[in-house]
Amino acid sequence: MASAPRPDPGVPEPGTNRNLLFAGALFEELAAAGVRHACLCPGSRSAPLAIAAAATPGLRVWTHVDERAAAFFALGLAKAARAPVALLCTSGTAAANFLPAVIEASFARVPLVVLTADRPPELRDWGAAQTIDQLRLFGTHVRWFAELPPPEPRPALLRHLRATAARAAAVASGPPAGPVHLNLPYREPLEPTPLAGDREALAEATPACGAPRPRLRVRAARAEADPEQVRRLAAQVRATRCGVLLCGPDDRDPALAAAAARFARAAGWPLLADGASPLRRGPHVPATPVCGAHDAFLRAERFAARQAPELVLRLGAPPTSQATARWLDRHPDAELWIADPEGGFADPGHAAREILRADPAALCHALADRLEAQAPRAASPWLAAFLAAERLAQAVLTRGIAAEPRAFAPAVVRALARALPEGAALFASNSMPVRDVEGFLPPAPRRLRVLASRGANGIDGIPSTALGAAAALGAPLALLTGDLAFLHDVGGLLAARRHGLSALIVVANDDGGGIFSHLPVAQFGSAFDFETLFAAPHGADLSLATALAGGRHEIVTEAAALDAALARGLAAGGLQVVEVPMERAANTAHHRALWQAVATAVDAELAP
Repeated sequence: MASAPRPDPGVPEPGTNRNLLFAGALFEELAAAGVRHACLCPGSRSAPLAIAAAATPGLRVWTHVDERAAAFFALGLAKAARAPVALLCTSGTAAANFLPAVIEASFARVPLVVLTADRPPELRDWGAAQTIDQLRLFGTHVRWFAELPPPEPRPALLRHLRATAARAAAVASGPPAGPVHLNLPYREPLEPTPLAGDREALAEATPACGAPRPRLRVRAARAEADPEQVRRLAAQVRATRCGVLLCGPDDRDPALAAAAARFARAAGWPLLADGASPLRRGPHVPATPVCGAHDAFLRAERFAARQAPELVLRLGAPPTSQATARWLDRHPDAELWIADPEGGFADPGHAAREILRADPAALCHALADRLEAQAPRAASPWLAAFLAAERLAQAVLTRGIAAEPRAFAPAVVRALARALPEGAALFASNSMPVRDVEGFLPPAPRRLRVLASRGANGIDGIPSTALGAAAALGAPLALLTGDLAFLHDVGGLLAARRHGLSALIVVANDDGGGIFSHLPVAQFGSAFDFETLFAAPHGADLSLATALAGGRHEIVTEAAALDAALARGLAAGGLQVVEVPMERAANTAHHRALWQAVATAVDAELAP
């Protein structure tokens, strides 16, 4: 029998010191509070945190080479898992690279526990390397900030750390959910060099060394609507002839789709479902008055003017569709209710009459209970008009997209809708892709989870965020992105190779910022260098980025080839990139032609 390998006499035996004990207790508390993932980049000052995270049972560690990509990966993980994720780095500018993802997490209410290692106080402001001011580094973009003292072998400090970790996880989980920041200064030794007496001195407060102590646990209660408020609201819904349920982009509650659909049926209202809401796709669709083409049919001037809402109940964030937002703006007499239990005021138009501090799903069920207890409502001409517009718009869009042989963005969205199986996820990048999903993803009973970064709405970190979501999901995931967002986060693609992740990335490549061609500034292109200042063409070979990350790259230009290419990408596993080059002006013209065709048909048939 072979003998056990002898330890290398030149390698010291790992031991325990105050830094490792404190870091271990920190992650033990985070894991007990529901944190299952930690994302980190290599660093010296953060060594105790990295070693402790890797040793924590039930915690998976995801390593990255770039702090910015790591932060967005953690964002995607937390978004898809609907649970807090730990994110840690060393001291200095490493922490500053977390800021864009922290901002998105704050606005999108995604739970992150941000852990920044730091130099101890005696090294700050004295020219020590890799030392910056990390106190309140993320400003108002975190729900809570705390700096812990450098570890010392004192049980009271260790109990304080454990309570702080539990509090951090609770605050990150909300309400409202969002990022928290703990700054953690460490003195040397940063490596696992044992210090005499540390374990013994801390045994009183360390479960691994003595009897476990009670842990702090925070239980968040759901904000149930007040029964009297429900009675009043239900009566007003019942009395309203022209009401609308508007569901904006919000994927945080899996119970929302069934609840909102039930309310829409009971109220007899059209349900305008954002493409990034859970209402556009799912088994509730056939029996529910879901409208997915409102971005197109509300561009019909006469129809949009005639359909004047009296009451709008909005669930989730403001709508992605500018046409829908303009329709609401042109009818300022409509009473707007916003259901938001987390203390937000997401009302950029300052139009809300009531902000309801109740859980949206619970509110919808409570209202439906009252409405269903009464006699069914008669068929409404108001609802019939919306459903007729939806059928007509979808038919016009389908014909117009099928008639175009080139693979433009609307055809890409429709092909993804056909290709993605039941329970898959579609991540829509900001800028044009999320608007294309909003405009061209048809309602269907096949369940599809649509994710997007609609907090601060930036294009940074999109591939990393999507790969983080893929890491959390046990289902196929496709990312629809533009070429600039793809190039903005080339380094983030390495996560697929490092961690063996599978994702299909579809790049709508119009060689620049296609969204600017849809904005008013494009009208003045001849007065200045629009191409250089806004469109910013790059001419880059995107396949080189795919190769860097070890993926497979395919280019598709014809709409007829999309289905087969997407099927190959989904079946192959690993990182698969399907690039769809499209001439920017022609793609813009195709969008406008589709919208005009819908508007003409809807006005001619429904508002003659």
